[in-house]
Amino acid sequence: MRKIIHIDMDAFYAAVEQRDNPDLRGKPVAVGYGEARGVVATASYEARKYGVHSAMPSLTARNKCPGLIFVPARFEVYHEVSTQIREIFLEYTDLVEPLSLDEAFLDVTVNHKNNPSAGLIAKEIKQKIFEKTGLTASAGVSINKFLAKIASDYKKPNGFFVITPEEAEKFVETLKIERFFGVGKVTAQKMHDHHIFTGLDLKQRPETELVRLFGKAGHDLYQYARGIDNRKVEPNRVTKSISNETTFLQDKNQIC
Repeated sequence: MRKIIHIDMDAFYAAVEQRDNPDLRGKPVAVGYGEARGVVATASYEARKYGVHSAMPSLTARNKCPGLIFVPARFEVYHEVSTQIREIFLEYTDLVEPLSLDEAFLDVTVNHKNNPSAGLIAKEIKQKIFEKTGLTASAGVSINKFLAKIASDYKKPNGFFVITPEEAEKFVETLKIERFFGVGKVTAQKMHDHHIFTGLDLKQRPETELVRLFGKAGHDLYQYARGIDNRKVEPNRVTKSISNETTFLQDKNQIC
């Protein structure tokens, strides 16, 4: 039985800014460009209470939260802190799969500390991150990546949650479909159109139907509905694509 931990830093960019500038603590903060055509990169939890979230247009965010404070991103600092956090992970295992600067999967089935408890390891990592960086992280522990990711989201911020093998299938049945890995707004709406709202609804559909509705992802959804995920933690995962975008201050004519 594998022992997988998912670590997710809490409002990472915004938390770094609040850590480094005491005047921002306890206030609604958004990292990004705060004027027209700007986009929120990360919002503090104080801002999230107003419905502000990442990828939201900055003017929309200001309308939702008039007292919102925008600060420019400092990616060199975020990279530095992310490296510090990665060093903590590597104290426990070489099987670390970073998903971004602020989250990663760890396979601690066999670990450098010879600690049989993934839960205790996750708690130690959370404590070390706080001691070294002054930031909080949420940790999820389970038998695979799908369940560990759900667990880390379950009690944010500064959360800790374990989904045991015995609980896994029943736990997934109660989940709203929006909580499933890879299910975005478009897919969720399509599921709703077909009367799929929870993990239990999804579980009751044949695999052939899910593949017909959602293509290759249907195979994964069929497995996830049963708490199954055979993906390995890949420390040397190859980046398949890199995206880049430019936001203009004024609309450009579209050429069709």
